[in-house]
Amino acid sequence: MYKVFVNDKPLFLTNEVAKETDFQLFLLESIDIEQLIIKMFNNKIKKAYLYYPDEKEILKKVKEKIPVKKAGGGLVYNNKQEVLFIFRNGKWDLPKGGVDKGEENDAAAIREVEEETGVTNLKITKKLQKTYHVFKRNGLYRLKITNWYEMTTDFEGIPIPQAEEGIEKVAWLNREEIKQALNNSYENIKLLFEEEKVV
Repeated sequence: MYKVFVNDKPLFLTNEVAKETDFQLFLLESIDIEQLIIKMFNNKIKKAYLYYPDEKEILKKVKEKIPVKKAGGGLVYNNKQEVLFIFRNGKWDLPKGGVDKGEENDAAAIREVEEETGVTNLKITKKLQKTYHVFKRNGLYRLKITNWYEMTTDFEGIPIPQAEEGIEKVAWLNREEIKQALNNSYENIKLLFEEEKVV
């Protein structure tokens, strides 16, 4: 099963039909996916399941219905075991950005962290899960698939927010500060911290 966030509301891609009733179930083959996304963006639907019988094919089928934008991002630790966060659009987030044509996902993740925060000397220590969310740009909905990497750095300088990307602040947060930041963050960012058991 995949969990895609639409305006921070979960859209599950599943090959199982559950008996629960707190969500709406749609058939992937027949749904107008854009109409479903619009309803989720407008808070008319809080949680939905998209059903397709073949789990291996389900993401491919969704990609046929909505354009995909690939991104790379970093969960970056410094020597004090603090995590690098950015503050943009009124929420705490992790640095990430689009993969350029011909660029590898891991290289894009390092480049984006450097560009958005000014932090250098990054080393990837492991690959984390992918996250999925739908966003709207120039009137079109797109599915962003972000490849996340755990990174470390011995960077000692002052991080610099990339103002042209709308980043207001860059900060190293400790465990307690991370807990607070996640109260004002995105659901897919919270997923990474659940997986990593950081907080």
